[in-house]
Amino acid sequence: MESVALRHRELVYIRRWNFSRIYLDEPFRPFNLQAPVTPELLHLTYTLVVNLSIMTSSIKLSAPLSLTHIGTATALIHLGDDSNPVTLITDPFFSHAPFEFDMGLLVLKASIEPALGLANLPPIDAVLLSHEDHVDNLDEPGRRLLEGRIVLTTPDGAKNLAPRPGVKALQPWETVSIKLQGQTFEVTGTPCVHLPGGEVTGFILTTESFGKTDGKPNAIFFSGDTIYIPELAKMKEKYHISVALLNLGKATAPLPTGPLVITMDGAQAVKLFRELGADVLVPMHFESWDHFKEQRENLAQSFKAEGLDKEVLWLEPGKKTKLV
Repeated sequence: MESVALRHRELVYIRRWNFSRIYLDEPFRPFNLQAPVTPELLHLTYTLVVNLSIMTSSIKLSAPLSLTHIGTATALIHLGDDSNPVTLITDPFFSHAPFEFDMGLLVLKASIEPALGLANLPPIDAVLLSHEDHVDNLDEPGRRLLEGRIVLTTPDGAKNLAPRPGVKALQPWETVSIKLQGQTFEVTGTPCVHLPGGEVTGFILTTESFGKTDGKPNAIFFSGDTIYIPELAKMKEKYHISVALLNLGKATAPLPTGPLVITMDGAQAVKLFRELGADVLVPMHFESWDHFKEQRENLAQSFKAEGLDKEVLWLEPGKKTKLV
């Protein structure tokens, strides 16, 4: 029995080391091999490593890709290898917690500190900004990141951010080309339905090095803030979505006519993911804020009930996770 227990400890050590080394891009912090290894620890370690190994091996993308979730809808998209990295950021929010902002309609409150600060970021090549008029997607510290950089956003957002020369407006299904670190990327805007009267855009990101699947370009999709809309399924006609970063949380606004859901819940995320035929779903925009009505636990239950839990990649905040 002792040899079996010791072997279990060794396996846990190896699996945790490989998970840290391969997927989190950081050195493993050793632990005591003689410490008790519970069945729960064995199961959790095995599930993390095996599920992530299966998931990442199923992602159809020909270029290196890593992701770092900072908080809310803020994530770093790391492309390429260390010799020629390209880094994009989504919806930058970096204000310290606790944070409050009175929008008139409601007071936005955040309770969780962003996992990284501005000083901890790598060089940023471009910003994918779904909308600039909501503070949980762009706050004052985040606005500093826009200076001197390529920023893709909505037409209204581009006007409000003028005269920054790097800001480009995207209409739904409009495609623009941008050059980052000598590599050409195509970015296509996707439609969103959020608060009435406001503009929001999602993004489809492609480049030649991503490769193709069944003759269609492999792509990364960032939904922006939106509820499910059938029109989004159109992207499957032209693209293979390798990674879908979805803003979830069932954000709810207290309108005079009653509560209005303005971002996807778990059931809507499952529906969209399956219609897209995407390889992996990366949830974002579900923690910290009072107006988010579905947290991670609720979303995980929805995914499991729909048989989708193995295609979902939960990112550890602040940790760079290698997908390809």
